[in-house]
Order: sequence, then C-alpha cells, then structure tokens
Amino acid sequence: MAAAARARVAHLLRQLQRAAPTLMLISTFLAPGFAPSGKTTDYAFEMAVSNIRYGAGVTKEVGMDLKNMGAKNVCLMTDKNLSQLPPVQMVMDSLVKNGINFKVYDNVRVEPTDRSFMEAIEFVKRGAFDAYVAVGGGSTMDTCKAANLYASSPHSDFLDYVNAPIGKGKPVSVPLKPLIAVPTTSGTGSETTGVAIFDYEHLKVKTGIASRAIKPTLGLIDPMHTLHMPDQVVANSGFDVLCHALESYTALPYHMRSPCPSNPITRPAYQGSNPISDIWAVHALRIVAKYLKRAVRNPDDLEARSNMHLASAFAGIGFGNAGVHLCHGMSYPISGLVKTYKAKDYNVDHPLVPHGLSVVLTSPAVFTFTAQMSPERHLETAEILGREKLKRKRHYALLAPAVGRGYFREGADTRTARIPDAGPILADTLRKFLFDLDVDDGLAAIGYSRADIPALVKGTLPQERVTKLAPRPQSEEDLSDLFEASMKLY
Repeated sequence: MAAAARARVAHLLRQLQRAAPTLMLISTFLAPGFAPSGKTTDYAFEMAVSNIRYGAGVTKEVGMDLKNMGAKNVCLMTDKNLSQLPPVQMVMDSLVKNGINFKVYDNVRVEPTDRSFMEAIEFVKRGAFDAYVAVGGGSTMDTCKAANLYASSPHSDFLDYVNAPIGKGKPVSVPLKPLIAVPTTSGTGSETTGVAIFDYEHLKVKTGIASRAIKPTLGLIDPMHTLHMPDQVVANSGFDVLCHALESYTALPYHMRSPCPSNPITRPAYQGSNPISDIWAVHALRIVAKYLKRAVRNPDDLEARSNMHLASAFAGIGFGNAGVHLCHGMSYPISGLVKTYKAKDYNVDHPLVPHGLSVVLTSPAVFTFTAQMSPERHLETAEILGREKLKRKRHYALLAPAVGRGYFREGADTRTARIPDAGPILADTLRKFLFDLDVDDGLAAIGYSRADIPALVKGTLPQERVTKLAPRPQSEEDLSDLFEASMKLY
C-alpha cells in the first residue's frame, strides 16, 4: 500500500514538473497579476470546484450537513425512477433522523429541456426553500442548479442566464442557496461544476447555463450508489468521463483564448486547457483506461465502479475549468434531433440518445481533425488508453481487416510514432475501445443519415461556447465532414 501511495505521489510530481515550463514561459511575458495593456487573449486562469466528500455510505451524513448549515426547509430533487431506489431512501432517512423538513420534487426529466427546467423552477419558487439536495445523475443535478438560480433571481427572464448566442449570457451576481449534490452515475461530474445543460426545444438544440456561482456547495460521492447502475448506463456515463478528459486536455490553451476579460466576473468557466486542469484530466483518463471495461462487465466490481465514480469527479474538476470542445459541441444536436432511438437500460417514455453516447460517437473523427495542433498530447492520451494492453503486448496487432483505416491498433505504442500519425493513432485506439464495449456503429446506427448532416451542422453552430475551445478552428464544411466521418465507426 505504501509503495503504491509513493508511486501516485511521484506521478503527480512528474505532472507538476511537466506543467512547470508552461508556467515559467507565461511568467516570462506577463508580470503576475497584471494584464498587458491592449492584450486580446487571456493572461490568467482560475480554479473553481465544489467541496467534495468521498466514501462508502457518506450519503448518510447529508442530514447532518443540512443541520449544520441551519437549513429549515429543503427541496429534495430526483427523478421518478430513482425516487424508488436506495440512494433517495438513504437521503430521506438522514433528513428525517436529523429533523430536517423537506419536500420531494421527482419530476426531473432525463436529458432535461427548457420546459422541464421551468417546471422545476416554478415548484421551488412556490416552496421558498432555503437549501437543496439533488440525488441523481447530471440531469437531476443540472435541473437543481437551474432551479436554485432562478428561485434566487425570481424576476429574471429564463434566457437571461442562458449561454449566448441563444440566451443573453448575463453574469450571475445574486447569492444562491446551499445545494448538496449526491451523484448516482459516474459521468457528468456535475457535482463539481457550475454548468447546467438542457435541450432548448424551440431550436431543437442543447445549450446551458455556465457560471461558477451555480456550482454545488458540496458533492457527496458515495460509491455504493454505483452498484444500482445498469451496464449500459455505466458505459455511457464512462464515455462522458472519457471525452471530458480528452477534450479538456486537448483544448485551446487558456492564454490563447479571446477575448481577454475586462472584469474577472466575465472570465468564462470554460477557460481552455491549463496546467491544473491538465493534471486532473490525465489522472481521470488513466482511471478510465484501467477500470471502465471492468465496471461495465461486472456490476459487483466495487473497486472498478468506485474508481469510475472518482474519475467522474476528477474529470469534472478538469473540464469544469478548462472546458470541452468539438465532441460535446457536436453531441448537442445529435441528442437534440433524436428520432426514434431508445437506448438500452434507460427507463424513459421518449426517444433518447444518452449524452455520453452522443459525445463519444464523434470522438475518432474529432481527434483525427484536432491532432495537428497538439500532436504530443494526442499521442500521450492514445498511449494511456492503450496502456493496459501494452502491459501484456508491446507491439501493434491486427484485430480485423478492413476496419476503420484497415485495422485497429492493439494498444497504442507511441514510442516510434510519427507526429502526422497522432490523430489516426488516437482514433484507432478509441475505435478499439468502443468496439470492445459493443458501442453502436456510428451515427447511422442510431438513426441518422447523410441527409441529416445539414441539420446536425446547423445545431452545432450555436455551440460556440465550447466549439471555440477546439485547438483547431472549424468551418461549416469541416463540421459536415466530421459528421459524415462519424456515420460509421468500424
């Protein structure tokens, strides 16, 4: 145990040493704390994250936390499926035991819409709550964040805080009530972030609210809740973690993002890759590489599911401050324009492409496209994802002929890789990873065709909050090509 702990510490120190040259380079040009006159790109980044508490059974402490906060009237928010399951019962037992008065809102929609957000907002406005508990996945936590915000700013129009260009993107300056998040899935990392995502039905696109002010006060990460997750929910949640880590690590560096904010309140939550987010992203990626397949294949593997629960939070800390880019930007119309597809293991009454699936289906095409801007990082992530295989086999092996570029790489040994091959190597590694987990064979397998590409591109264009963080600028033609390349994976 001690040796393993020393190894982890040594790894983190190496990561810091790698980040140090970046920090030294920046300090060479910028005096600490001072923005150069007339600078058009940013010169600083900041870290914002919820308090996090991890441990098996830690959910039982939620009533004590609320009592310590002086809460008298609490909104417990969840969805109808979870309302009958042990995680919600555990929370309610703790609230009752500690004498906390509460009301349950269980009408959260999986993959929320502006309408479902507003229904929750109306409920909490009537309730005059002084604290919130969100028990569920990203849909529940995001709905609760939005409800807390608009109940705290009752005279605001709904679009006031919604990201531009769909909304006005106003900074949040009102104080919010305490919100405790209890995640029951291992994907969104929403317990750590100031982001709330929803489908804007009028335009059939996803958008959201992004502000450090709406992040939860506390996230209670209880690995026991992961044992209730069906295997496909585990897989799709894990794909979200995977893409959070990959996208934040390969995002445009923060000091290249424009415009430079004139006031720190306008510095976006998604700032671009930075030395601190990098550490969390890489660490999360290592956990995904080691544990995701195990977590999917064996529901009783508490070690694997516990580690994926932590990886979700780690990646959340990374992307919550660095941001994501094209996989997420392109995913929003993929899920928003869904026709008849209903994912296995999701008990919903409407067509649904789970968020993690919508994100990961474009990942091979996206990272082939972006690799030329930071090939070293793309090669590094490919090697991390293939490392478990490389422990047993240190050379490339053919999985099947005529698949993707003609083959899959059996673990990405990048020691002799050429820089121009960075994108294809990472893409092949991702395809192999997804193939092993029986992921649908591209966008065509979930109901899309080439005829849908113009609508998918149109739905991506408003996502500039994230697409502008891609390290490589993209045209409408580029987006069209990326969607076409994602129609079939294998």
